[in-house]
Amino acid sequence: MSTLHLTLTLIRRIAIIAVLISCSAFASANSVQIGDSVQINLPGEASLNRAFQVDKTGRIELPEVGPIYVAGYKDDQLDKAVREQLSQAYRDLNTLRVFVAKRQILISVQGYVQNPGEYTLADNATVQMAIYAAGGLRAGAQLDRLQLKRAGEVKLFNYKQFLDTGVNNTLPKLASLDTLFIPASPLVGNIEQEFDAAKLANAGDSADSRTAIKVFGEVNAPGSFSYKQEMNLVDLLMRSGGVTRYASVEQIRVISGNTPALFNLKRYLDTGDESLLPNIEAGATVFVPKMEEEIKSGANTVYVMGEVAFPGAYEGNKGATFMDILANAGGPTRFAESRQIRLIKANGRVIRFDLTAYSEGLTNQMPPEIEAGDALFVPEKTDMNEKSWLKVAPSRAVKVIGEVVRPGRIEWSSEMDLMDLLAHVGGPTLRADTTKIEIASGRGPVVIFDLDNYIKNGAQASELPQISAGAIVRVHDLPQDPSDNKSQWVRQSSDASIYVFGQVNSPGRYRFTKEMHFLDILSAADGPTKDADIHNVRVTHRNKAHAQVSKLNLSLYFETGDESLLPVVVPGDTIYIPEKSKNWLDTPKETTVRVLGAVNNPGRYNFDDNMTILDLLAEAGGTSEFAYLEKISIVNLSCCQNQARIFDLIEFSKTANFRQLPVIRAGDTVYVPHEKESFAQKARNSLDDVFKIVTTIVLIGAL
Repeated sequence: MSTLHLTLTLIRRIAIIAVLISCSAFASANSVQIGDSVQINLPGEASLNRAFQVDKTGRIELPEVGPIYVAGYKDDQLDKAVREQLSQAYRDLNTLRVFVAKRQILISVQGYVQNPGEYTLADNATVQMAIYAAGGLRAGAQLDRLQLKRAGEVKLFNYKQFLDTGVNNTLPKLASLDTLFIPASPLVGNIEQEFDAAKLANAGDSADSRTAIKVFGEVNAPGSFSYKQEMNLVDLLMRSGGVTRYASVEQIRVISGNTPALFNLKRYLDTGDESLLPNIEAGATVFVPKMEEEIKSGANTVYVMGEVAFPGAYEGNKGATFMDILANAGGPTRFAESRQIRLIKANGRVIRFDLTAYSEGLTNQMPPEIEAGDALFVPEKTDMNEKSWLKVAPSRAVKVIGEVVRPGRIEWSSEMDLMDLLAHVGGPTLRADTTKIEIASGRGPVVIFDLDNYIKNGAQASELPQISAGAIVRVHDLPQDPSDNKSQWVRQSSDASIYVFGQVNSPGRYRFTKEMHFLDILSAADGPTKDADIHNVRVTHRNKAHAQVSKLNLSLYFETGDESLLPVVVPGDTIYIPEKSKNWLDTPKETTVRVLGAVNNPGRYNFDDNMTILDLLAEAGGTSEFAYLEKISIVNLSCCQNQARIFDLIEFSKTANFRQLPVIRAGDTVYVPHEKESFAQKARNSLDDVFKIVTTIVLIGAL
């Protein structure tokens, strides 16, 4: 065999081995690992058509069949294992598809991170991605000693080096079931606390607390600093960032060698005398106190207080005006009540000034003059929700009570009127009686104001009543229920009320306006009852010079709809609806007809022009069995005095000729005689008497 042939054979074998190794690596890369997402598709089965994640034990949990071990399986092995398990519960698996949908790893992140726990990441995820999934590092984590735990082994790596260089090779690769642990920095200590790296960096450079020099107080970077023999106090102050603007440099306290001393930094800077510097020993303490506020006073000082941007004491130079001082203090704030600015003079006199009216040109008052020692006070604006409403002085307040949205004491201004005041308190409520608003000024009689009429007449400003500070405005409430709450409606004014009595469902007093009519008030009283006699409604008019009563046939109105039948009612009138079964004496004789004699219910009956004698006899219950129907008498008293007519009811019943019916008018009398009064009955009685006499004579003769 030639050398060339041997060389070719060797090359073939090496190539075959390389292919086998590559195939093995490819097969390993395509096997199922813990954390992967396995997709199962089986049409028609909604519970299976989704992805299932491989858990820590290498299994997936399938519905109906339970867990299946799949870790390390290749695609054909995975399909076979799932198909065999599902065949126990499903018959037709021809359309089943099983494959790895996502390559993932399951990582546990522990230690000093925001949200430690287990996380599912992409199979190519890095350490930085795992930390990000856990919410990031907490302040105080030790970045140079992170730990990666895998299969019982612990590997340390420097995450800080990666952050400094950005080289990925410094970070280990992640695999499923790895545990990433982030330790806490030793600077955090053994107590949970807020970690501020900036403060730790500025807290000094001393590592030995026994020899460290402590500097604190009004310095920019307090802390413990290492001791050096050649240093002095100025060096220490420079190392601590220097003093702040609030430091009292004339009262610096130094404790060195257990001996306290005061150091005046200002004097040292003014003189440069190094002998003033205190001796600094190891373990010394330096405290820079806060400068006390200087009380400003003097012959030209003016004090500005209250709701201004920069209250305080200001130098009142000669010629400075009121506006100069106020502007120097930054002007009033948005909470300032600029209408009530007060200038307190040095002699105790108080001058009030309305800055708002002055700025709008509504007053002729000029700003007061400012002198040395004066105090300018700008009060706070009153808040409607402020419980301390007494901050408004009584001399400039108006009290609003009753049925308004926000009753209380309101600060008054001469620019306001009654409508401004009502709007400021939210306006009247739904139950307010806006026709009788009372305004009491304390300097005269109470003024009654009709708000409804004012608005209907065009709301002329000249018609509004005058109001000044100290006045009281009261808005009455309307009655709640005229039948159930008498304590409410008796307070209602009588000249605005209508009285409703008798057979109505809710009798009582009702509020009435000029725009309302009779049916409105009858509806407010819930209408007549079933026992009401709506034919004889009476209305008493009390507002006239003499008593007057109107009568109303409400039934006729309902039949005809004639509005002229309804009486005109005004506040103060009385409406009375009687009962049907009332005493007949209450009915005037001119409106009734009397039915007497042999009837079942003789008496007086209401009569109108549509009725006949037959209606009257029916109202009286009909004639009795002993009535003499051929001689019914009708006595006409209304038009034909002392005249009577005879009506034969028997004859009428035979002919039914309605023309034979007598005319009946109100005031007439109908008399149905008894049969004893008939001629035949009298004849029979006479014969009975004759027979009785003859019989008696015969008996006496026989005896």
